[in-house]
Amino acid sequence: MNILHIRYAYEVARSGSLKKASDKLFVAVPNISRSIKELETDLGITIFERTAKGMRLTPEGEEFMQYAKQVLKMLGEMESLYKGGDQKKRHFSISGPRASYIAEAFAEFSKVIGPEETELFYKETNSKRTIQNILEHDYRLGILRYAAPYDVYFKKTLEEKKLQYELVTEFTYQLVMSRECPLAALKEITFDHLAGYIEVAHADPYVPSLPLSTVVKEELPDNISRRIYVFERASQFELLSRNPETFLWASPIPQNLLDRYGLVQKPCAQNTRLYRDLLIYPSDYTLTELDCRFIDMLGRVKNKYL
Repeated sequence: MNILHIRYAYEVARSGSLKKASDKLFVAVPNISRSIKELETDLGITIFERTAKGMRLTPEGEEFMQYAKQVLKMLGEMESLYKGGDQKKRHFSISGPRASYIAEAFAEFSKVIGPEETELFYKETNSKRTIQNILEHDYRLGILRYAAPYDVYFKKTLEEKKLQYELVTEFTYQLVMSRECPLAALKEITFDHLAGYIEVAHADPYVPSLPLSTVVKEELPDNISRRIYVFERASQFELLSRNPETFLWASPIPQNLLDRYGLVQKPCAQNTRLYRDLLIYPSDYTLTELDCRFIDMLGRVKNKYL
């Protein structure tokens, strides 16, 4: 259950109208309506009757509002208790793929946030959870990664969920391996060369509206018989550096990070599959100063390495 959904429903109950609640909350009417429907689905009840004159509470809705009022009051008291003083704490949050250029941008961004009281949140995860984190867990920014052939499916999903999107970059995956790996000595690497090695992977086979089996088959080539799934980037690099039989497909990685782990990065001429990273955020969200600083740093790092 999302606390924002409770706030929206409570304001609609107070005002009796989606439009009045929208004006008070500065949130678009469709977003409030969607949030209430999701809240009703989560609880298994009908909170409002939709009438020509506005939104009317059902008996179940009236009972729910009694609890909602108490919950929101306690949250208000808790915020007052822990925020203290007049200084407002700044928050920044982003959810995105495991990508070295994004991690470097975040690290550089952390150096320029200023002396004000600030909390930063950085969550590495897959595409499906990136969208969920924005819709359900109060993350404000996200970076969505997908293969270019699925562009229509993802953009349709983003539009349906009222998420704004902007292209950050396009790229093809590079091969990453230890300097001691025999593949590192080859002038040109083909798919056949990879067959005898172990792939370190963090597959993200989620594509809206497509069967999972179809996506898995396309994302995971059949000529690799051994894979190790590691979902934390530092552990992936540690594994690559210690086991010369392993390799990883990754977006371009900064040279200083490759040097730190004794790795090399090489292209594969047969790999022409294009990937896209999109910056996403709620359509009704206004970017903050911190958001703009991060986006600026992301662009600088992207231009440097991609």
